[in-house]
Amino acid sequence: MRKSFIFSLVLIILIIKNAYSEEIKKIEINGNNRISDETILVFSNIKLNNEINSNSDLNKILKDLYNTNYFSDVDIDFNNNKLVINVVENPIIQSVQLNGIKAKKFKEIILDNLTLKEKTSYVENFVSMDINKIKSIMKRSGYYFVNVDLNVIDAKNSSVILSYQIDLGKKAKIRNIKFIGKKLFKNRKLRNVIVSEEYKPWKFLTSKKYLNEDRIELDKRLLKSFYLNRGYFNVKISTSFVEYLSGNEFDLTYSINAGNKLFFNDLKLKLSDEYNIDQFEEVEKYFKKIKDKHYSLVAIEKISNLIETITMRKQLEFLSVTIEENIKGKDKLDIIFNLNQDRQKFYVNRINIIGNDITEENVIRNQLLVDEGDPLNKLLFNKSINNIKSLNIFGDVKTNIVDSDVVQKKDIEIIVEEKATGEISAGAGVGTSGGTVGFNLSERNYLGKGLNLSTSLTLNEESIKGSIDYTNPNYKNSNKALIFGLFSKSTDRLAEFGYKSSNTGFSLGTGYEQFEDLYFRPRLSAGYDKIETSNEASASLKKQKGDYFASKFIYDLDYDKRNRKFQPSSGHRHFFSQAVPIYSKTYALQNTYEFNQYYSISDTITAGITFYGSMINTLKSDNDVRISERILIPQRKLRGFESGKIGPKDGNDYVGGNYASSINIYSDLPILFENSQSTDVKFFFDAANLWGADFKDNDNASSYIRSSAGLALDWFTPVGPLNFSLAKPITKKSSDVTESFRFNIGTTFWWKNILFFFI
Repeated sequence: MRKSFIFSLVLIILIIKNAYSEEIKKIEINGNNRISDETILVFSNIKLNNEINSNSDLNKILKDLYNTNYFSDVDIDFNNNKLVINVVENPIIQSVQLNGIKAKKFKEIILDNLTLKEKTSYVENFVSMDINKIKSIMKRSGYYFVNVDLNVIDAKNSSVILSYQIDLGKKAKIRNIKFIGKKLFKNRKLRNVIVSEEYKPWKFLTSKKYLNEDRIELDKRLLKSFYLNRGYFNVKISTSFVEYLSGNEFDLTYSINAGNKLFFNDLKLKLSDEYNIDQFEEVEKYFKKIKDKHYSLVAIEKISNLIETITMRKQLEFLSVTIEENIKGKDKLDIIFNLNQDRQKFYVNRINIIGNDITEENVIRNQLLVDEGDPLNKLLFNKSINNIKSLNIFGDVKTNIVDSDVVQKKDIEIIVEEKATGEISAGAGVGTSGGTVGFNLSERNYLGKGLNLSTSLTLNEESIKGSIDYTNPNYKNSNKALIFGLFSKSTDRLAEFGYKSSNTGFSLGTGYEQFEDLYFRPRLSAGYDKIETSNEASASLKKQKGDYFASKFIYDLDYDKRNRKFQPSSGHRHFFSQAVPIYSKTYALQNTYEFNQYYSISDTITAGITFYGSMINTLKSDNDVRISERILIPQRKLRGFESGKIGPKDGNDYVGGNYASSINIYSDLPILFENSQSTDVKFFFDAANLWGADFKDNDNASSYIRSSAGLALDWFTPVGPLNFSLAKPITKKSSDVTESFRFNIGTTFWWKNILFFFI
């Protein structure tokens, strides 16, 4: 009985299947003008003699054809073994117009991201999606009030023109930048870290005052690096948020949780059997140096650089490094650097550079420490990419390492994104010593060759100074710079000091890193100097009236161990310069030395000490040092005294000296204006001496030291930065002219996104 039932059920299923199963004996396609019958059949995955078993098969054909986006309507009929497909083709997009946008870069970005592109089918369902894409792109650049409309224009041959009308509206201004949470630092300090700026009327040449989502993401990365370098290993920079105020103004807020400050505890190198710990003695010494100091990315980078240096020096190939970080207790951090030899060794087959439309390829290749045919050393490769980024001519640098056609070889792709490298800046300031204005024009990638070209002009009440400078950072692939400069300076001190000088000349030299952190910059300099004197000038000064030609060899040695170039908080720097006369009427030899030491006393307190010394003497006993070459104490090194009005005198004229020295000590005073976010106060002590002259003067005591102490205030006002110093002279000579109060006000305007082409 049971077997009979199963047999009957199977028989019924077969009968039903055969009833709805038909072969396609004929196919008819209607309505297609642009798309061939054969293409439609391929899209629908059907052929003659195929079987149609159910309505689901017909629905699948319908779905497949709709998914091509070639058709606005599809109808299918299957009867008596005949399949009829009726289609209505979507029109072809002849062109896409973007009206209301002038900037080429925005147009390119939008067109690249649209779904409905030129020469593709127009699908109405995609319109709203593309409109939202346009709005999103423009909002990321600060156009929060953008409005987009689309006009579809019929054209010939079943095509359409998509005409977008884009009303940008007003750009969103940043009225206030706020920092909330456990931030530990003043808002003003943090504002100096980020790129975004608050809107101010005078910042008409900068785009940083407008909301830009890409810039905000960069700000978050910069803030994180800032905290990491101060020991806050677990810092969290929460997603920023924007609050609409009114009009086109917004508040930008960053939420920060600094966490606990961590200190280096146990630092170790873990080596594989291929390496010996003795090879990394320098790393071990540095571990001891930073133990118990706060965590910093700078220190980690230093360790990485040491490993890279040792790798290159000792030719340790195929080295890979991984880092293990473990928090111990409340504030300790153990770090293990695992150094291993890559088990699978690869060599470089080809290096392909992509995206350098302006920049010549050799500019990039000159920065590579890994060449075609070399072992693929990951450390050297990463160092090479950092070298490319340090050129500061690319917005982004990406890499891909892919398999090649050759066994055990890899192809490297380096994708660069070029950015605007031209810059205009102008500045002005006024203080107790008068006003100063300046202008600068520079281009960091001249002619796409990675060359630096700049010109500057500075004017104040007594002088005008201009220069043109050219630098080739990698002359003839030598890793040495070629530096050329033209300069001209005119100084009129007839009224106060009895002389006027005009100096014009040039310099030619080079520069390179001699050893780690030690930079050597030799150059030749030649110039023409004209000195004029007043009728009231002393007899000794009048003797120097005339024209002078001088040439000299100058070299600088710069040993820089600061944690950062701008506003350092730790480390030190030694700088020495010597100018040796080659041909000169006076044959003056000058030596200058400066030492800087910085101390991070706490997160908010930085202290420092600077020593400066300079001397100039003639190599011929019967010559005097020219008045225009004599040394003056730099104003920043002796506050409380008028510039140029201390030291040797010839009659009533201050003539500068042959020898100068100074020491400067400063420290932040956070207890003052603790709640202010726009002020910094420092205590300072200055001491200096200026002495020596080739002729007899009325008072030239070499042992007499001038000194002062006081407070320096940096106040960031709505009209620009104000710098005040209140100094009290402690020791002075009767002939010195003191100045207890000094201020300067000024601002600098930047116009970044300018790319200059000089042909």
